[in-house]
Amino acid sequence: MPKLKTHRGAAKRFSVTGTGKIKRSKANSSHILTSKTTKRKRNLRKSAILDKTNEKALRKLIPYL
Repeated sequence: MPKLKTHRGAAKRFSVTGTGKIKRSKANSSHILTSKTTKRKRNLRKSAILDKTNEKALRKLIPYL
């Protein structure tokens, strides 16, 4: 079986933790920040774990990470 190509856009957005979970960054933190509370903006800075329903599809995009 030939080698698989990594989806470079997905590789830049997601990373794999030591336990094998996929880590992602949160959305809605780039613009229109004046209407968002400080607490909300602070929580958007933290990373999140990818949901199990999307994990199988994303593993195909980043097979070697």
